[in-house]
Amino acid sequence: MGYYLGLMSGTSMDAIDAALVDFDTLPLRIIGASATAFDPPLKRRIAALLDSADRVALDELGQIDVELGRAFAETALTLLRGAGVSPDRVTAIGSHGQTLRHRPDLPTPFTWQIGDPNSLAEMTGITVVADFRRRDVAAGGQGAPLLPVFHDQVFRSNDEDRVIVNLGGIANITILKRDATVTGFDTGPANRLLDAWISLHQSKDFDADGAWASMGRCDDTLLAELLEEPYLRLPPPKSTGRELFNLPWLKSKLGRPSRRPEDVQATLQQFTAVSVGAAARKYAPGASLYLCGGGAHNTALQGAIARQVAPSRVATTAALGLDPDYVEAVAFAWFARRTLEGLPSSAASVTGARGARILGGVYRHA
Repeated sequence: MGYYLGLMSGTSMDAIDAALVDFDTLPLRIIGASATAFDPPLKRRIAALLDSADRVALDELGQIDVELGRAFAETALTLLRGAGVSPDRVTAIGSHGQTLRHRPDLPTPFTWQIGDPNSLAEMTGITVVADFRRRDVAAGGQGAPLLPVFHDQVFRSNDEDRVIVNLGGIANITILKRDATVTGFDTGPANRLLDAWISLHQSKDFDADGAWASMGRCDDTLLAELLEEPYLRLPPPKSTGRELFNLPWLKSKLGRPSRRPEDVQATLQQFTAVSVGAAARKYAPGASLYLCGGGAHNTALQGAIARQVAPSRVATTAALGLDPDYVEAVAFAWFARRTLEGLPSSAASVTGARGARILGGVYRHA
């Protein structure tokens, strides 16, 4: 018994998402939720770590790990105060942390998330479950995406085939076919390149509702070049991140410098739509698509995806009863519950691991 609190910071680093959840009701009930913007200096320091190709100062890394853990703790405590819930009513926090590197493709595969769970447990007085991805990688899996198991629990239908599309920095899909085991994989970039490009040219964190992209025209030549990326042709299981889809990768594809920036933005939006749509059509033809994550609010992107899978239905997970902004945070609260109950929360059919595993390390509050 008791509530669970999920914390999530994704590839886009747009905010720390938090959700306080009651799983003892059917359906689950979100008691409170929030999206807390990063402190700008801390965000810049994390971005510098993420974008550093080789050299990282160990003292800086160690301090950021702790500072991020403290930021997660402040987010959790603020949410609890706003909801009028005392920490002793929360059984555990499930904290995803912030991914520094995700490299399942190396000879020695690894994935690495920071956001010190010890500081989080100490400041909140709540048991913390964290470091969810590395056990799956140790078992031979990709370590991502993890959400399909949760999606299978809350979104599966006996009436229709469904594809759950998470539009964070990276796009991933969960395939819920009525006659099949859950599968899923990263399709490519969602907001990552869009955010990076508008930040470079307009100093904005994101393209609100695709407004800037809508001022440009898709460059078919550039789009064809982007779609030549070998990752897109790899069969699942597969996962990716900003290690591949980043500004240097994009600039290597641009070729001539005369392209208008807004045309590049329009092309990047179409790149996301085409790569998501192609994956959905191939692995779940005719299925309904339900969008979540920050990109679910981009109506221009939503429309572009809809055109790729027409006449299939495209909506957000709000149509299924779960706010698209907080699906991931709720999922990590659920993962914490599964871990404390000694139950697996990964699927070999998704990540390619040798089997389902109990994920995460447990950091007791006392």
